[in-house]
Amino acid sequence: MTCKHYGLLFALSFGLLSAGAQADVIDAVNWARVRGCAAARAPLRDDAKLRQAAQQLANGSSLQASLASSGYLAAQSSVIHLSGAVNDAQLANILVNHYCASLADPKLTELGVQRRGREVWVVFAAPVALPAPGDAAFVARQILDLVNRARSSGRRCGGVAYPAVPPLTLNPVLSGAALTHSQSMAHYDEFDHRGHDGSSPATRIQRAGYGSYVIVGENIAAGAMTAAEVTEGWLQSPAHCENIMDGRFAEIGIAYAVNTASSELVYWTQDFASPRRPKVAGGR
Repeated sequence: MTCKHYGLLFALSFGLLSAGAQADVIDAVNWARVRGCAAARAPLRDDAKLRQAAQQLANGSSLQASLASSGYLAAQSSVIHLSGAVNDAQLANILVNHYCASLADPKLTELGVQRRGREVWVVFAAPVALPAPGDAAFVARQILDLVNRARSSGRRCGGVAYPAVPPLTLNPVLSGAALTHSQSMAHYDEFDHRGHDGSSPATRIQRAGYGSYVIVGENIAAGAMTAAEVTEGWLQSPAHCENIMDGRFAEIGIAYAVNTASSELVYWTQDFASPRRPKVAGGR
């Protein structure tokens, strides 16, 4: 009874359209997503790269290999392979009765389809939202605010409780050193405090022109896509959290670099330091 009910609704909305038309499969999928599954979600957008991925799947490739071959960077993805649907009404019925959990996922926004006779491949995905180079200053300020919020209230890093400490000041020279290291990690697809040229964090901030310092520290991360995500990751890691909460640090530099050909896509660096203050004449 349920299958007939949904089939009737679909026929009234779209009609029984040609079995080989790709657009009709997309209509069927979106009808199931928006109306049949009662999800009240926005329709999925057709994407050319996902269409290529669906073709690769039909040729026997895995989902991961198909996405990589098409050049689609997915934050989340899934695939449905259906066999035996004679027309689009039957396709809609199958989707509604068996795949609403996938169709109703609000994080999925795009799709690509491939139809060969009675077999249909549908690739669902959400594209990776990479931070843009032009957003660097804004993202750095976001991270600075999140870091200083943590410092202002105190925090437990692993088994050690840290009291509230003064806020950090964003230093452009430290940010330059952080950018250099992020760019190096992204370019060489390496994730390490030791630079590709063998440099240490202290060496890099000296090269950047920071001057004499009392103490230096560094946090790195890879794979996070937003200021909130990378900062939360640092705060959840005891060693990184300790740098953030260390009251000996007075200044911070923040930067990231993107390389879509690398394994982690986005590489982040925080450089911490406290400048050595000149002695006052006559003082001890």
